[in-house]
Amino acid sequence: MQLTILGCYGGYPHNGVGTSSYLLTSGDYHLLLDCGSGALLALEKVLNPLQLNAVLLTHYHHDHTADVGVLQYLWQLAAGAKAEPVLPIYGHTADPLNFGALTWPNATVGQAYDPKQTLNLGPFKIDFLETHHPVPAYAPRITEVQTGETLAFTADTAAFEGLTPWAQNVDVLLADTNFYADHQGTAWHLTSTQAGQLACDAAVKRLLLTHLPQTGRLDQLQVEAQAAAGTAIPVEVVQPGMTYKI
Repeated sequence: MQLTILGCYGGYPHNGVGTSSYLLTSGDYHLLLDCGSGALLALEKVLNPLQLNAVLLTHYHHDHTADVGVLQYLWQLAAGAKAEPVLPIYGHTADPLNFGALTWPNATVGQAYDPKQTLNLGPFKIDFLETHHPVPAYAPRITEVQTGETLAFTADTAAFEGLTPWAQNVDVLLADTNFYADHQGTAWHLTSTQAGQLACDAAVKRLLLTHLPQTGRLDQLQVEAQAAAGTAIPVEVVQPGMTYKI
């Protein structure tokens, strides 16, 4: 199982890099995990978008869905062989209006996932945890069935106790780390210290920081998270275009 970073900023693109979007690959199966601003352009650098098998959305904030519309147009208009004649886009139904927009006739179809149930999707088994966020959002824990390799993606969330058992012992924790350790006030995302502490408490094998802030020094974000995670857990700030082996 391989994870490729297409976009990694929170809120809005910055310095030519887009917002949250990731490509998860197992064999010849390609899953787009969130589809933020700039996702389609970034995807075209590593994969013909027509070779996607499915899209999975954690929630409907624009920095996670901004390129869904242009992806739908591509599926409708672009010539070439497609992995799926009609591309399935998996989303939750707690927001019926946004879920309804996932269907574009003869191009894409919205597929509802039940966050209380396991979703079996190609080579993956996906379990969900509802996060603490201003809109309904669900963090996927993705297991590659053949190998047992696991990726837990926090989606967008404030820190809360339920994250620890959900992320327990995963191979890679991809954590929403939008704030530095000194952040004050309301926080609907993790701080660097909280991300590192989660990795430590859940005994994960590797921590990747994403949904990054546009200000400050990202090496500082890494140092703060590493201090909380402890020396036994490697901590990295994700790099756009980078592929990580899970």
